[in-house]
Amino acid sequence: MSSTVQDSPQKPTGFRIPLPFWAQILIGLVVGVGLGAIARNGEVEWLTTTLDQIGSIFVQLLKLAVAPLVFFAILVSITNLRKVNNAARLASRTLLWFMITSLIAVVIGLVIGLVTNPGAGTGLTPKDGAKPDSTGSWIDFLTGIIPTDIITPFTELNVLQIVFMAAVAGIAILKIGEKAEPILTLSESILELLQKALWWVILLSPIGTVGLIGNAIATYGWDLISKYATFTADIYIGCALVMFGVYPLLLSTVAKVNPLQFFKGAWPAIQLAFVSRSSVGTMPLTVKVTERLGVPKEYTSFAVPFGATTKMDGCAAIYPSIAAIFVAHIFDVQLGIKEYLLIVFVSVIGSAATAGLTGATVMLTLTLSTLGLPMEGVGLLLAIDPILDMMRTATNVAGQAAVPVIVAAREGILDKEAYDSATASPIDDRESVAVAA
Repeated sequence: MSSTVQDSPQKPTGFRIPLPFWAQILIGLVVGVGLGAIARNGEVEWLTTTLDQIGSIFVQLLKLAVAPLVFFAILVSITNLRKVNNAARLASRTLLWFMITSLIAVVIGLVIGLVTNPGAGTGLTPKDGAKPDSTGSWIDFLTGIIPTDIITPFTELNVLQIVFMAAVAGIAILKIGEKAEPILTLSESILELLQKALWWVILLSPIGTVGLIGNAIATYGWDLISKYATFTADIYIGCALVMFGVYPLLLSTVAKVNPLQFFKGAWPAIQLAFVSRSSVGTMPLTVKVTERLGVPKEYTSFAVPFGATTKMDGCAAIYPSIAAIFVAHIFDVQLGIKEYLLIVFVSVIGSAATAGLTGATVMLTLTLSTLGLPMEGVGLLLAIDPILDMMRTATNVAGQAAVPVIVAAREGILDKEAYDSATASPIDDRESVAVAA
């Protein structure tokens, strides 16, 4: 007896996690808070160590590709500008809007700091501070742009020098023309390879979230947050005002698009930035969501990598402005109009010093040194920094996606249909998390 087997679509092996990416991150946050509370309240040292290791490995995986990713992303993005009409105009408008939004953000930070006086009532004294191992200065910033060799910037992860070398290489390729095409093709292939590898790391974000959030709760608990309650609230409120107030206002009035649709499309990148605390580590996802929002790929491939290394409204505007007021109060230093103008200047011009890495210590030391405030003030804020950095980085990435949308809309190159139909999570569409059977 025989039977005929009808052809049927091939089913994928293994199974896909049915939850959307944002839900996986949310579950990771909840689980992380729960495990962190258990580790701290029950003094479960092995659980604290495990959470620390999980979070550290996740961040290390993100950082692993940072140096080559920044180099090839900047190089390729500069060469891609040749495919865009009015490339010089787009680049200048992008930089202009980076500066405009940074100016708005630092003013918001100063107003919040002056109104709330976050240094009052903390019980902290100058003796509680300690000088950081390294500090930022304008001399270091200006002289540090040009590397002494081509290897050290990659081994020491000096992103600013990597950006400089990538820009020089990209411009040189454009000048050489056809003879440099093989190098450009190789660079594009390497960039694709790095982005693919980082996508795999990004898919591990829910697990990384458990470790990072859990370790923060287990290590610091709520006592530390309560000690810095006003300062922490100021940072979160300031970032929230920029992210959910300034950007939507500019999107609706300048770009004339629906701001709610922007957050629908950009949210995966924003939440990954919140967890990972790395603008550069989030960059591949930021590129994808910005493209999904209708910004041309050729322009996105320039604007987002450029923004990931220079556009820091959270780390370079909100944070240093409020932190400077906080440190000045603890050390009983009076700030005047001149000092506030210096804070604005440093925030708008010096944001490249943060270079998209986790933390904003370099930017804070640059601000304090410019104002003549004691460097020991940095030590007062190091303990609370990981908790603050989550919101700061999320704000950074939101701006890195919002500005290209604004510029593209103003220049008439934004695909409005794509913007209006942007999906909530490009990861779900591109490659869902699959577990082998």
